[in-house]
Amino acid sequence: MTMKRAVLWDMDGTLVDSADFHWLAWRETMSREGCPITYEQFRATFGQRNDSILRQWLGENTTHEVMQRIGNAKESLYRQHVRQQGISALPGALEWLHLLHRKGWGQAIASAAPCANIETILDVLQARHLFQAIVSAEDVRRGKPDPEVFLTAAIKLSVAAKDCIVVEDAKHGIEAALAAGMKTIGVSQNGNHLPADIVVRSLSLLDENAFEHLLGNGSMPRRFDNSLDPAKA
Repeated sequence: MTMKRAVLWDMDGTLVDSADFHWLAWRETMSREGCPITYEQFRATFGQRNDSILRQWLGENTTHEVMQRIGNAKESLYRQHVRQQGISALPGALEWLHLLHRKGWGQAIASAAPCANIETILDVLQARHLFQAIVSAEDVRRGKPDPEVFLTAAIKLSVAAKDCIVVEDAKHGIEAALAAGMKTIGVSQNGNHLPADIVVRSLSLLDENAFEHLLGNGSMPRRFDNSLDPAKA
């Protein structure tokens, strides 16, 4: 069946909160390499591609072979943690995935994560059947905010960029989606500003027709306003 509209999902921080697993894996891996990192270093690079992260930590002259070896070790540890401890979808995520699937929307993961990580997460969530495509770190040469990952996902789904909605939690991801000419929904758990068409603290707070409204005619998207958030008062 040809999809006429699609939702492109970021994974980490959008569908699942996997930050702790990534931190544990990076901390253990870098300690073994004799280059311990701080939590602040980890947070400053979270969501970036491994080659970009390791160049910042180890230097611009770090060889591709070294980065690949360290990155592979870290990702293996990460998947081990996920499988052993399990992981839950963020509030509202699975409900939206199933609803959009029933309504006939195309859905793809568009993430900077390695494909094996994405597949591990989807298997643990029992959600792989809800997606028609996966775009991972192996599929693109340029990371977000470059739009390549989202444009590649749209091509895989045979859906025009203007008929795609990107769901993201990071500023670089939103910028990449806007550069691709796509509509955007931002998930801002901490209430920080995201330059998206709609921004909510949780996917569970999205209006029931939010996706249709974004691709519809004349519907005004609802932006998240920190000043209206009781937690910020």
